[in-house]
Amino acid sequence: MKELSRLVVALTLIATSAALILALAENATRAPIAEQQRLRHRNAIAAVLPPFDNDPVQDAITLSEAGTGSGQPQALTFYRARRAGTLVGVAFNVTSPNGYSGDITLTVGVDAQERIIAIEILSQAETPRLGARITQDSFTDQFQHRGLDNTDWRVKKDGGDIDQLTGATISPRAVVSAVQRGLASLHRHREQIMTPREITHELGN
Repeated sequence: MKELSRLVVALTLIATSAALILALAENATRAPIAEQQRLRHRNAIAAVLPPFDNDPVQDAITLSEAGTGSGQPQALTFYRARRAGTLVGVAFNVTSPNGYSGDITLTVGVDAQERIIAIEILSQAETPRLGARITQDSFTDQFQHRGLDNTDWRVKKDGGDIDQLTGATISPRAVVSAVQRGLASLHRHREQIMTPREITHELGN
């Protein structure tokens, strides 16, 4: 009986020590991971916008939009880039839940005429050498200069304007749908998003 008690105590101490070590390790890595994500987000915003002299993350507006799938409202944040006080572009992140292997999140940058400057894939878990090729320039570059009014927002296999990837259609479809949804939201709220900064501040945004 004593041996069993010792074993229970020993196992309890080992489990407690392991839990403590894991908690300390998680605490130690949480801040660096969060900082890495913050920098990646800022870099993605800068990559899809023209040169600016403000801080788009500080000059941002968040709006509620109808969700996809669940139907629950979702927040969509628009990051406004300015140069000498003039709006030169807007960036936003949008996520599609319809990727082959789950969510695909991307950053889209548009100019003041709502034409796409560039898109950047932030996260994806698509199949290597197939759907994961949505990150390649050969796919993302074709979105440049496109807007709601000059593009059929479907992949070519479905009769639209966007080239899908050979052997992988689901991933490109998800990206195209997400980009169109973000552009449509921007267009619906254009007046509010692209309000001059001084008026925006008066409105409390």
